[in-house]
Amino acid sequence: MGKSYKAVAVAFFKEHRIKFSITFILLLLYFFCLPRALFSEPYSTVIESAEGELLGARIARDGQWRFPAQDSVPEKFKKCIVYFEDQHFYSHPGFNPAAMVKAIRQNYKAGRVVRGGSTLTQQVIRLSREGQKRSYFEKLIELILATRLEVRHNKDEILGLYAAHAPFGSNVVGLEMAAWRYFGVQPHQLSWAETATLAVLPNAPGLIYPGKNQEKLLAKRNRLLKKLFTEKVIDKTTYELALREPLPQQPYALPQAAPHLLQHIAKTKEGHRIKTTVKQQLQNRVNQIAARYYNEYRQSQIHNLAIIVVDVQTRDILAYVGNSPTDKAHGKDVDIITAPRSTGSILKPFLYAAMLDDGELLPNTLIPDIPTQIGGYMPKNFDNTFDGAVPAQRALARSLNIPSVLMLKDHSVYKFYEQLRHFKLRDVNKHPNHYGLSLILGGAESNLWDLCRTYAGLTSTLNHFTNTQAKYRTKEFAELNWDSGINRDFGKETYNKPELGAGSIWLTYNAMKEVNRPEGDEAWRFYDSSLEIAWKTGTSFGSRDGWAIGTNSRYVVGVWVGNASGEGRPSLTGVGSAAPVLFDVFNLLPRQQWFAPPYNDLEEAEVCALSGHLAGESCPKAKQWIPANRKQTGLCPYHKIIHLDATGRYRVNSSCESVDNMVTRPWFVLPPVMEMYYRTTHMDYLPLPPFRAGCDATAGASMDFIYPKENGKVYLTKDFNGRLQPVIFKAAHSSAQARLFWYLGNRYLGETKTFHEMQVQAKTGKYLLTITDESGNEAVRRVELIAEP
Repeated sequence: MGKSYKAVAVAFFKEHRIKFSITFILLLLYFFCLPRALFSEPYSTVIESAEGELLGARIARDGQWRFPAQDSVPEKFKKCIVYFEDQHFYSHPGFNPAAMVKAIRQNYKAGRVVRGGSTLTQQVIRLSREGQKRSYFEKLIELILATRLEVRHNKDEILGLYAAHAPFGSNVVGLEMAAWRYFGVQPHQLSWAETATLAVLPNAPGLIYPGKNQEKLLAKRNRLLKKLFTEKVIDKTTYELALREPLPQQPYALPQAAPHLLQHIAKTKEGHRIKTTVKQQLQNRVNQIAARYYNEYRQSQIHNLAIIVVDVQTRDILAYVGNSPTDKAHGKDVDIITAPRSTGSILKPFLYAAMLDDGELLPNTLIPDIPTQIGGYMPKNFDNTFDGAVPAQRALARSLNIPSVLMLKDHSVYKFYEQLRHFKLRDVNKHPNHYGLSLILGGAESNLWDLCRTYAGLTSTLNHFTNTQAKYRTKEFAELNWDSGINRDFGKETYNKPELGAGSIWLTYNAMKEVNRPEGDEAWRFYDSSLEIAWKTGTSFGSRDGWAIGTNSRYVVGVWVGNASGEGRPSLTGVGSAAPVLFDVFNLLPRQQWFAPPYNDLEEAEVCALSGHLAGESCPKAKQWIPANRKQTGLCPYHKIIHLDATGRYRVNSSCESVDNMVTRPWFVLPPVMEMYYRTTHMDYLPLPPFRAGCDATAGASMDFIYPKENGKVYLTKDFNGRLQPVIFKAAHSSAQARLFWYLGNRYLGETKTFHEMQVQAKTGKYLLTITDESGNEAVRRVELIAEP
């Protein structure tokens, strides 16, 4: 019996195998007839705030405003479009036979097309096959594809495809763009009248032009509203109020709250909808600050500025203003946040922190601040003054150039260059010899993005160390992020510092907290509510760039002010132009507690109260926090033991006084050139007492040249008549009453007292410049004088 069934089955298959094969092929063709990607048109690039609000959009490559489809369609639009276009949408399989027959009859009687029988599903297929010639055969293809679409997607997904690709007049495609363009709101914020207007538009998109066909558009909208009322979708009051609403007139401009961030994102995410990390309210407030300062600064021919706000915990960008609201003539489309610009003094905190971390200085180590010439390079302070000597952290707070150059010389340009490369400052990309010592004064270029990322990494390093019992993370200097869908990875925990130790960072931030504030905020430290931030400004050569970057324990804010064209302006400085913007932005952010001391990476040391070096036996001592295990800077070199007579007014030695009558005291003594300038700003500095008459003072006197330096080259200039101009040499002596005698080669030049400056007229050549004092002390410099051709 089993065999007979099997035989019958085999016979049946053989008899109908062709039909089975054809059916299988047809099913296969049906299954694959619908393309996997239904629409291939390019989309607009759309960015949203962290809250989901539209920040801006960029037109698609084909010139259409076509937003990527949203996850859902507003209920009002669903009701309106279904009742207007396809009342049986939720019950048919993709086509409506009854509607098709009715349409054929009406069109036949009228002799032209007066009614369409397409369902919304068929219209989605038609939109996806744009450009196909209209024919009954094309209608059949659309019908088949519509049924296949119904198998692949549910009804709401099909409505979403329709809402995203329906034409709404001009180059506006899709419900979302139409809502913004015609009513200036998001789709879910539309009223019933506004939604009904958009629902009837794809049927006749040409009706939307302002001033044209208004009666036809109004009639179509009102008929739909009446149908909604009749079907009890809306109540009478809603219906009557909706009838009174006007039609759209002038189109609305799209929000463009972060156009340069949009431009930045479009480079890698063109045609996508990106939910960014930007906080909309903060972005709007920062935009207002940028506009206010732009209107102020442009009066001084300063046309551009940029602002970025970063969340240290996540590295998320909270606000991004790539440029001021200027015009095309002044480079309004340039994204300055990522543009390389001369750094000015903005890199100085990195050098200070690196030297602390390497044990090359302590926070208050005295750094020379005197006229300096290094290989023909002569750095100058911004105010053209000299302090003689200045504590390292005070030099940073005041952004003094000469101490910074001397610090870099001690640290090494190569070491500092490698540190900047580790920070991934991508625009510092030339050989260290290209920059030389000017690297610390703006000889290199960088950008706000990289600099703020570096500060965020330093701040996070300090925060994580203090919050986790002395642990670091391997990927602390992670890239800044604008995509809210990205999960951040800061690496594994380790006891090895990634770049700089927490103690060095904390001491650097303490120094930066003391930076001179903008005009009007000098008394900041006297107010409990004042902002506590570590910040630094920078001004590039020629006043082309003004920088200000600041951080507290939660946020980093970066500001750049200048001209995108590179034109300098005399009024442009970091502290005067960029810093006020920085503080206004920080005032928008929640206040934060100051950084907790990272005690596990600090140790308390005895330092000299005057020199800042580790204290020697003769030093007045003070306690100070220094980076752990960094007691290697050497003892104070400036305190020496001197011998005085019983009155304490004169120095003596064994040549003129009995040892038993000598009074021994420690004395703070700076080298002559440092002392010369130091005394002018430190009234409490006590120069060495003079030797008592009759004492041999030869060993106690000291002097040095201020200018020129050893083996220096001096270029002689000419006046308008072609005559060589004299050069002025300078020197300093430890005794204010000393007389110095000057010689150039064998030629006696003259003597000086109090102010030791000698004007020299000489020809091109190499000379020995010699000075001697009354006690026979001598200093010699080799110098080459070169006449300009």
